[in-house]
Amino acid sequence: MDLYLASASPRRRELLAQIGVQFERIAAPVDETPLLNEDPHGYVLRLARAKAQAGWLAMLAANLPPHPVLAADTTVVLDGEILGKPDDETHAAAMLKQLSGSTHLVLTALAIAEQDRVETVLSESRVTFMPLSDAQIARYVASGEPMDKAGAYGIQGQGGLFVSHLEGSFTGVVGLPLHETAQLLARYGLGALA
Repeated sequence: MDLYLASASPRRRELLAQIGVQFERIAAPVDETPLLNEDPHGYVLRLARAKAQAGWLAMLAANLPPHPVLAADTTVVLDGEILGKPDDETHAAAMLKQLSGSTHLVLTALAIAEQDRVETVLSESRVTFMPLSDAQIARYVASGEPMDKAGAYGIQGQGGLFVSHLEGSFTGVVGLPLHETAQLLARYGLGALA
C-alpha cells in the first residue's frame, strides 16, 4: 500500500487505481461550509488540507500503519459564487439553470499529509455549458446524478452531454486531476513519476 485516500468518492478511487496507486480508503469527515467572504481558491485548498489532516489523525487514532494521506476537494464557481453539492432536487435544478449557456470554473485542490508536512496543488478548468431547457434540467435532476456532485452535474456521466467546451483537465472536473495528482505523489516518492 502506498497511501490512504481520505475520500468517499467512487470516482476518485477509480482514477487513483487507474494510475496504479495502491491505497486504502480512510474516513475523514470535515465541515464543508464556506467561511464568510472566503475566496473559492482558498476554500478548496483549505478543505483539501483539512481532509488530509483529518485522515492523518484518523489513521493515528486507529493505530493503522503510517502512510501519507491524500485528500481532494472540488467546487464549481460561477461569477465568483461557490456552487457546492445541491441540498435537494429544487436546489440542483436552480444550479443547472445558473450554469446553462455559461462558462464556469471547476477547482479541484489536492493535499497530502504526512506527520506535520502538508503539500497542496490546485487544478483549475473552465467548462462551458450549452443552453439547457427546463425539460432537459428536469430529466437530468430526475436521474439522480446531480445530487452528490459540486455544481449539480457529473461530467463523466449524463452531465457530460451539457458540456460544449472544456479548457483544462477532464479528470480535474471529475474530481482527481491525474497530472497534478502524479506530480504531488512524486514529491513523496510515490506513483509512476517518482
